[in-house]
Amino acid sequence: MKKQLPPEFYELMEQLQAVDFVLVELSLYLNTHNNDFEAINQFNHYVRERKRLRKAVEAVYGPLMQFGHSFSGQPWDWDDSPWPWQL
Repeated sequence: MKKQLPPEFYELMEQLQAVDFVLVELSLYLNTHNNDFEAINQFNHYVRERKRLRKAVEAVYGPLMQFGHSFSGQPWDWDDSPWPWQL
């Protein structure tokens, strides 16, 4: 049975996905423009924003990634759905 989550969860996940998109695009750009300091500053800004959003999601809803990228609550909560790829 799929766990019901409040709209705030999906809003946070949408923000996180948007930040991930920006980080991928900036990474690709910086691969060919590695001296663009404004883009590097933007990248670092979004890295901080991603960390903030991840912490906000995980503090309330549990881990987003496995294999040491996220802490687990007690009891083990990685098997709680929905998983990030099910959204």
